[in-house]
Amino acid sequence: MYCETDDELLELVERARKYTEKGKVASYIPALERANQNDLSIALYYDDGRCVRAGDVEKKFTLQSVSKVLTLALAIMDRGEEEVFSRVGMEPTGDPFNSIAKLETQIPAKPLNPMINAGALVVTNMIAGDSVHQKLGRLLSLIHDMTNNTDIDIEHEVAQSEYDTANLNRSLCFFMKQHGIIQGDVEELIDLYTKQCAIQVTCYDLARIGVVLANKGLDPQSNRRILPERIATIVKTFMVTCGMYNASGEFAIQVGVPSKSGVSGAILALVPPSIGVGVYGPALNEKGNSIGGVKLLEMLSQRYDLSIF
Repeated sequence: MYCETDDELLELVERARKYTEKGKVASYIPALERANQNDLSIALYYDDGRCVRAGDVEKKFTLQSVSKVLTLALAIMDRGEEEVFSRVGMEPTGDPFNSIAKLETQIPAKPLNPMINAGALVVTNMIAGDSVHQKLGRLLSLIHDMTNNTDIDIEHEVAQSEYDTANLNRSLCFFMKQHGIIQGDVEELIDLYTKQCAIQVTCYDLARIGVVLANKGLDPQSNRRILPERIATIVKTFMVTCGMYNASGEFAIQVGVPSKSGVSGAILALVPPSIGVGVYGPALNEKGNSIGGVKLLEMLSQRYDLSIF
């Protein structure tokens, strides 16, 4: 798909790029540490098939926590709302995305929402399939459908790096298994979770996912239903309330569009009903969000009055 460069977007990217020097690339996952701190790019995909871009939108990066949006959609399709939300809550948290604190004070010990690590692990645990390979294949199929790109796959070096350093996530899993929130083998779950986070995409792929969500789960090009409308609504709502970690409230005020970030520097955003947005900027702020990406979306939202509020 041809995606044309947009001069106004390019101007905003260059203005936002100045903020990248104030951030840091993720270093706790060794394979992510090699990213270029100054990278910043954006693609917008419209429901009429147009695409505009600025920066190196073909550069590949891993989904990381952006994958939580997609696994939530898949788990609800597999298990239904009632079962999913009997094991994970719907409320925002002011705690960091990898915190264990709330699990120890909640009764029952279920995570507050699907966008923090504990909640995402519970959600991934509910994906249907007989093996890690089968579950991952079903997730990739959903992503292939949403992006119209069957070349998307796992970046195995990142997956291995995350698996080798996933001790905090293992701790979350064992704690929740003790309380009956997680079932099955913890190492298999960590294997699946680290691979889902290491699925490799471009800004254009993210924008394509975004426009399907913005369009209530329908592919705007083929008019094929990929997600049930109710599920698209649920995941978009979580993106607003919890998608930017414990900076989601401030982001809702400053930008005001459903968004989900990942520690690779990815941000998936959307403007209902017609625009999907993909951003990549690996320099992160103290909350774990792309510092240049957040600033870029803020400028974009204010210039074009994009806030849904």
